[in-house]
Amino acid sequence: MFGRPVTGRTPPEKGSSVTDAIVAEGLRKRFDKVTALDGLDMVVPEGTITGLLGPNGAGKSTAVRLLTTLLTPDEGRAEVAGLDVVTQAAEVRQAISLSGQHTAVDANLTGFENLEMLGELLHLGRRGARERADELLARFDLVEAAGRRAKEYSGGMRRRLDLAASLIRTPRVLFLDEPTTGLDTRSRMGLWDTIGELVAGGTTLLLTTQYLEEADRLADQIVVVDGGRVVARGTPHELKRRVSGERLEITLAPGADAAVAERALSGVGTGAVTVDDLGRLLSVPVEDGMEALLAGAQALRAAGVPVVDAAVRTPTLDDVFLALTDKEKEHSE
Repeated sequence: MFGRPVTGRTPPEKGSSVTDAIVAEGLRKRFDKVTALDGLDMVVPEGTITGLLGPNGAGKSTAVRLLTTLLTPDEGRAEVAGLDVVTQAAEVRQAISLSGQHTAVDANLTGFENLEMLGELLHLGRRGARERADELLARFDLVEAAGRRAKEYSGGMRRRLDLAASLIRTPRVLFLDEPTTGLDTRSRMGLWDTIGELVAGGTTLLLTTQYLEEADRLADQIVVVDGGRVVARGTPHELKRRVSGERLEITLAPGADAAVAERALSGVGTGAVTVDDLGRLLSVPVEDGMEALLAGAQALRAAGVPVVDAAVRTPTLDDVFLALTDKEKEHSE
């Protein structure tokens, strides 16, 4: 089975003894007339997960390629595992591993043969390569499929084999570029558990993803990139509070007077009360959700307004992503 998920991690505080596994300063990269990165700055503390988010074309994959020495920056500098990605590129490659958007395994080799071959290429020796292959096949729940050719694997199995291949040599820093794209829900959740186990063992992880639920579940911190620049960074909770605070939402019973309910709630929140087109759902921004919930319920009861549901809603990462990237789009127009 996959490893257990790790919960409760918090990013190291500034000034702590924890070192930074990734540091990027002013990274710029152009392809002809297209600026893929336009002064990207980023810090990833050791032993944590950072989610790199952004719309298509935002520069996420370019950033990963620069940090993994597959490209060189036009301007700026970056260090990974304390090593300069340009002047110490060979040493960086010894310290990291990369699993890209597409599986890189040989479809005509078996799962075991893929891992054994990589182990030998990485100088583990024949016996060491075989032992490491067996270990990783067990870790990624692929023992029963070890003797089958990779082309016979399902999408989820091939993705797990690809991730296993990236761990033949345990990396100090692991880069995952959209690792679960195209996987079914069960396979995605299995990979999430495995990722959590890796970081619990000391690996630092930089993750790019299109799935905001994935970033919310896994990341200690999130960096939002748009137009090749960082437009926001923070923990998932911090970003949600930054975009918009909590809201008290009230669903009225059929026949309830929305105007009376609106007046009753007017003093509960920190802004205007909004009413949907059907006059059933009322929403108001609040600072302290639990106090507002209690005050709102008392105000509506005193006004004689029947209610079928009352809840405090917090913004999702989808709300954060849309708000931040929409703002960036407005600034660029």
